[in-house]
Amino acid sequence: MTMHEVAARAGVSIKTVSNVVNGYPYIRDSTREKVEQAIADLGYQVNVTARNLRRGRTGLVGLAVPELSLPYFAELADSVIRAAEARGLTVLIEQTGAVREREIEVLRGARRQFTDGLIYSPLGLGPDDVHELDGVDYPLVLLGERIFGGPADHVTMSNVEAAKAATQHLIDQGRRRIAVVGAHAGETVGSAALRVQGYAAALEENGMPFDPALVGEAGLWHRATGAETMARLLDADLGIDAVFGLNDALALGALHTLHLRRVDVPGQVAVIGFDDIEETAYSSPTLSTVHPGREEIATTAVDLLLARIEAPDADRPYQQVVADFSVVARASTLGEHAAG
Repeated sequence: MTMHEVAARAGVSIKTVSNVVNGYPYIRDSTREKVEQAIADLGYQVNVTARNLRRGRTGLVGLAVPELSLPYFAELADSVIRAAEARGLTVLIEQTGAVREREIEVLRGARRQFTDGLIYSPLGLGPDDVHELDGVDYPLVLLGERIFGGPADHVTMSNVEAAKAATQHLIDQGRRRIAVVGAHAGETVGSAALRVQGYAAALEENGMPFDPALVGEAGLWHRATGAETMARLLDADLGIDAVFGLNDALALGALHTLHLRRVDVPGQVAVIGFDDIEETAYSSPTLSTVHPGREEIATTAVDLLLARIEAPDADRPYQQVVADFSVVARASTLGEHAAG
């Protein structure tokens, strides 16, 4: 089926059919309806590849994330894919392992020849690496908290305020010895540092002391490291009555250790996480968490990238967008009856 046949069926020119297919706005409604009816009658399908090539585009965009085995990034990738598909784009996913050299390779590598732009979530790079973005000559949208102020649009989450709200939720349940699981020693930027900052701010606002002994460090934010950190905190006999896992995987690991130690949750120790991954609604007990606006992050990133792709020479400032968040209170802090 060709555009010629569609034009003949609708009684219009091939150019008119092309204008309708490509969304040209200045076409009479009656003409557009005739062309769309002819397309439907004949089952004509647009050759997206050919159209993109004529525009100098591939229809592919890259998404670089640290680790797909972390549920947050897997669910973020799913959200980005769905947002991109709704806009006629296909996503090529690259996993960097949070290794600095691989993150730089993603920016400079040959794959960039085959994509129209990149949504980029670095973990290995830091604020001193902002110069690595210099010379990037393709549309780029940054995610996360490792690099700010680069020559790119940036979408992030409200880490400090969201962590403060999560801690406040625990305080509102009467908790006073709140442990953190997942801190990174010496970190001044990044999710861990920002979320600990929010935790500390909530304590200060409530007149509660900050006790460094309650801040449990963990390397990678996995269930295993959450379980190990929780065990160390319990062994230290600190009188803990609540736990804030800096992501849901850590919180689920902490929950596992509490179960093994026969600690009642939330009777003795309340637990909250961060990310609202799907698994949290099905843990036992269900896990309270922070919903960080994952869908908003994905959709906004795709829209910003597409705007740069479609108007690469437009003279407009780079945008920084902070997604909305909400605390999702479930049984691990409220108890089964209250949460239900």
